[in-house]
Amino acid sequence: MDTDLLRAFVTVAECQGFSAAGRVLHRTQSAISLQIKRLEDQMGKALFARTSRSVILTVDGERLLPYARHMLKLEDEAREALGERHLGERIRFGTSEEQANAYLPELLPRFAEVYPNTRIEVICDISANLVEDFQQGLLDVVLSVRHEPTQSGQLLGWEPMVWVAAEDSDPTRGHSLPLALNPEGCIFRAHALAALGRQGRRWELRYTSQSPTGINLPVQAGLAISVKTPRSIPPGCHIIDESSGLPALGQVEIEMHRRPGHASEAFELFCQQLEDVVIHSVDVNAPANPSSGERHD
Repeated sequence: MDTDLLRAFVTVAECQGFSAAGRVLHRTQSAISLQIKRLEDQMGKALFARTSRSVILTVDGERLLPYARHMLKLEDEAREALGERHLGERIRFGTSEEQANAYLPELLPRFAEVYPNTRIEVICDISANLVEDFQQGLLDVVLSVRHEPTQSGQLLGWEPMVWVAAEDSDPTRGHSLPLALNPEGCIFRAHALAALGRQGRRWELRYTSQSPTGINLPVQAGLAISVKTPRSIPPGCHIIDESSGLPALGQVEIEMHRRPGHASEAFELFCQQLEDVVIHSVDVNAPANPSSGERHD
């Protein structure tokens, strides 16, 4: 079986589209479509169900996918065994600023010890934007907070969300709760506003920023509260306990997306070390109350 055809198949499945797969594999959309057609002819089965809005695997496609991944992995291992090494390559890594602050100080030195010549391009944004860029073939690996199920997302674990305020302030006492949150599209913002809405609590969005610094400053000054994970609480702030009457926020799922197809030894190691660093920091067990992980877009 032609591994080039299998690579195109796996890439279309994980990128959820022919255009995005073409960008990852540096081919035109028509070339990718032709490869999938050739593979479907060989298999005698339709592997994708195509609509005007989506490309999804058929039942036969879902059956083939794990075998295709395994065959590509064997090919990659054979290339490595024959001495094919890729030094000096570029890895485009997408993550949030707070995740970058939490994980990169440990990850980058570890990786550089083995591959000092590999270039790591770090792109920071909110998770929804990063996953979209990944699906468009603009990023090689993404660490994100899960917004909705995808073909490419590998669940690493869960993190609790907590309300955060300055140590010597109590912004919860007023008639309207002052908030400092990320722009629309951030899942922390969605969880916070949904929880307050269910409680019937009045709130006012006073500060909005794409940057953690823009959120942290008004919180540290005692002007607003925000939503964080425990690892991201800014200096001079604390978790608001349950006695405040604020609603529980539940947990979010942390996932990794990595480009499909042939991967160099350096890329494999980067992804493995990223996974190790994150898993040692998050809860790898499912939350006791699955409904607390409700997703909001």
